Parts: sequence; C-alpha cells; structure tokens
Amino acid sequence: MERIKVNLEKSCREAYEIFIGEDILDRVGLAIKGQNHADRYVIITDSNVNPLYGEMVRKRLRESLLPVDIIEIPAGEASKSLGTVSDVARQLVRLKASRKSLLIALGGGVVGDIAGFIASIYMRSIPYVQIPTTLLAQVDSSVGGKTGVDLPEGKNLVGTFYQPRAVYIELSFLKTLSDKDFANGLAEIIKYGIISDQNLFELLEHESDGIKKRNPSLMESLVGRSCKIKAEIVEMDEKELGLRRILNFGHTLGHALEAESDYSLSHGEAVSIGMVGAAMISHKLDYLDRASCTRIVDLIKRYDLPTKIPAGLDTTRVMGFMAADKKAISGQLHFVLAKRIGVPFVTPEVPSGVVEKVIEELQS
Repeated sequence: MERIKVNLEKSCREAYEIFIGEDILDRVGLAIKGQNHADRYVIITDSNVNPLYGEMVRKRLRESLLPVDIIEIPAGEASKSLGTVSDVARQLVRLKASRKSLLIALGGGVVGDIAGFIASIYMRSIPYVQIPTTLLAQVDSSVGGKTGVDLPEGKNLVGTFYQPRAVYIELSFLKTLSDKDFANGLAEIIKYGIISDQNLFELLEHESDGIKKRNPSLMESLVGRSCKIKAEIVEMDEKELGLRRILNFGHTLGHALEAESDYSLSHGEAVSIGMVGAAMISHKLDYLDRASCTRIVDLIKRYDLPTKIPAGLDTTRVMGFMAADKKAISGQLHFVLAKRIGVPFVTPEVPSGVVEKVIEELQS
C-alpha cells in the first residue's frame, strides 16, 4: 500500500495521508478508528454506489466496532445543489450527529464535493474522510479539499476549501466502472501529464493498450503519480491563489460546456474538449508548437475521449458561462495555457476573439 503525505502550511494538524492500494478496505476501519475518535460515523453515498459498496463498507467499519449509518443521495450532477445540502444536514440532525461525529464520503466527485461541503458547515465544521470509488475522484476531487455545489448560473459557485482527515483509495473499485466513467478519470490523468510530467504523458502514449485494460500495476502507477502531483501543488497553494490554478487546464472552457449541455456532457468529456481548446489557444498565440498541440489532441483521441463540441451548444451561452466562472478576477478570465508539454502558465491576456474562434473550430 502506497502512502502519500499532504503537508499543509497552516499546522501539523492540517496534514493528512492518501492511502493507495488493492484490498485495503479491511484496514480502513482500524485506520479511521485510530485516527478519529468520533461518537458516530455517517457514510454519505449515492444511489449508484450504495447498492455496490454501501453495505460492504459499513460492514467492514462495523467489524472495527464503529457505529455507522448511511445517507443516500440521488446519483448525478443534479444532486450538487443547496437543496441536497439541506436535506442531508437535516438527516444528520435526525441521526443525532454531533460536532464529534465524522462523515465518510463514499462515491465519486459529486458525493465527495457534497460530503466535504456539508462537513465544512454542519455545526460549524466536523471532520470527514474520502473513500473515492471512481478514477476521476481518486486522482482529482478527493485530494485537495475543494468542496462545493452548483448554481443555475454555473458549476461549483458555492463551496469551501476544507481538507479531509484522510483519503483511502481502493483500486479494486475501478473494476466495476463503466468504460465512460473510466475514461473520465483518464482525462484528468492526461491533464497531469500536460501540466506537470512529460514522462507521465509519454507513459500514457506508450501504454494505452494496458491502461485501457486497467492493468493493475499501470493503474497503481497512474493513480499514485497523479495524487503526488496534486498533493505537491496543493501543499504550495491550498486556496488556489497562484500555482494551484494550473490544475484548471482545460477546465475554464470545460465547465462552461458542462453547464451549457445541462450536464449531459460528463466532467471528463467536457474537460477533454477544454484541453483541446486550451492547446489550440496556446498554439494560436504562438506559445505551443504545432507538433505538441497535435500530440495532445491525439492522446485524448487515443482514450476515446471527445475532441469536438457536440452540436446544439450555443457559442454565446458558452462564453457567458465562462464569464461567470468563479476563477475570473475583476471580471477577467485567466486561462491556463501551455508553452510545451509539462510547462503550463496562467495568463489573462487571451483575446475573446481567439476564444470564440477556437470554440467555432471545435464545433465544425
């Protein structure tokens, strides 16, 4: 089992570990019990994950003599709402959850975002841990402490930075993922290669057959390397005031496409198109050479991820969602672009005409 420490500047108490391995659930109960002396443990999960893993995880935790309850929310992005937050919080009150209770986020990014947000505000904050069940959550949303819910005006516009006490990544969960959900996670891994690790990018190029077959050793390497990259960036910039913004490569356009599609585009699909857009903008502004731009697009295609905007999405509305992006500063968008693979940078100096032109090209 691999262990990665996330050391935050605020205090030693804010540090936590990421545990990665196969068949580690037997040890999770003891680890949670040893690190968190809670009066009650509440699993927050969704209607897809609960039938697969809810009772199994509760049983493992109860074997460690932990009092565990389960709260289930509907699966899907629509659950990332203030209404869901209110419903779950009221259920916690009925379960008599106190400031000494602990939440366990069991699921993908939606569950993790909601559980983390509720933990940050319920009774003015209670601790939580993450047990991510999707590849996307394992390499991205479970690490770093970003929580939040959506508004009609855009994605993740209400939220907090609130770190988990621990992250437990059970790699055997990947065996039950659909091909689409698996590819969603690969999109974020591709992003890490583009923004931080040329060797990781090359591994994705050369080992695509084994990765698509979910080879265990390859997956452990990909998940571990991705978590290390994110942990190192979060350690240096927890609140996304500077360096952490490079993690948003492809996300400015991607989030806008998600919102305009009414979330019929998955996060990984939208970010994949967004990364193509960011690469094209980088090339049009003479930062990224044509060969590197082509490599990025080809790698995304290799993993059966989309590189074009689906028909029916309105350019004006996409631009409007981008303008409302929470990462805009003084109304000005800051794009994450690339000078070469492994070397990103953030700039506000992207003419809107270039962005519109790229969106139009992605629609053709």
